[in-house]
Amino acid sequence: MTERTLKLIIGSARVLAVLGLVFTFPNFATAQQNNKIQKPISIDGDKSGDDAPRPFAELEEEMRAKRAIKFAEKEYQENLDRARDLSQLGASIVSSFKQKNQLDREDVRKLEKVEKLAKGIRGSEDEVEIEKPPKDLPSAVYMLGDLSKSLKEKVEKTPKHVISATVIDEANVLLELIRIVRTLPPKV
Repeated sequence: MTERTLKLIIGSARVLAVLGLVFTFPNFATAQQNNKIQKPISIDGDKSGDDAPRPFAELEEEMRAKRAIKFAEKEYQENLDRARDLSQLGASIVSSFKQKNQLDREDVRKLEKVEKLAKGIRGSEDEVEIEKPPKDLPSAVYMLGDLSKSLKEKVEKTPKHVISATVIDEANVLLELIRIVRTLPPKV
């Protein structure tokens, strides 16, 4: 091959490469624009014949929502269980106090359990003062029994997906009452 033929072949190859790019680029740009065009959304919500699978992001979001709902239901059920246990313990402390006229070690343990359950129901760290704090142990114990029963009833009346301010306030009052009971002498 001569030098002239070789130059002719290289020149032809360059021209073909440039022409190939010139004709390919508009097709590529059109394909990109077609991908960006969105289909109109119908008002009645049907897919207008499109049976393509939903994007991964939508499925992930749906799974998150389902997990959040399950978590909220579980939390609600735990609050109901806490309220029932708290009410039973409060009634038990009151009946034990009626019999013995004092709080023994078992009653103090129950009082600690009531405190833990009330904190679980309350969920936040608000401090509250009782308007008319009890002056003696019997009135404090009876008030504890009444509050624990009332708190249980309010938790049961509260809908699943609602955080009730009255429940939180009542739990705070109960916690303050427990602090007062601890400061009072254990015998009447």
